[in-house]
Amino acid sequence: MPRPGFQKLEVYRLAERLANEIWDATSDWHPFAKETVGRQLVRAADSVGANIAEGAGRGSFPDNRRFVRIARGSLNEVQHWLRLSYQRQLLNDEQVQRLQPIIEELGPRLNAYLKSIGKVPSASPERVRGEKEAPRHKRPRTTDN
Repeated sequence: MPRPGFQKLEVYRLAERLANEIWDATSDWHPFAKETVGRQLVRAADSVGANIAEGAGRGSFPDNRRFVRIARGSLNEVQHWLRLSYQRQLLNDEQVQRLQPIIEELGPRLNAYLKSIGKVPSASPERVRGEKEAPRHKRPRTTDN
């Protein structure tokens, strides 16, 4: 079975990595912590990648952008639950240090992905440097009158 296009996105793979790391970190918590904070943390982390996937499958740029914004919100929620988990001594320093770089990379990647949705890359070197391309719909003026 071929992989859907969203699975090829680096931002999606990073979200998937975060969700798996959080799953591993919370899997051995005692039942009360797991059922309260752990459940919320795992759901928020899973939501980041799920929203990237859903947005990619919606078929329109506005819908895709909307779901990426929801994914950003879920990432913020992850940060909230991680902070509480650390304060309540459910996560140790090593676990937080393993998660923090993923989160720090994922935020900017989500923003970059959001900005890229619907943009058509240009092959013109002039456009890459930021120079304006001459309009194609106008004819050049002639001096013959």
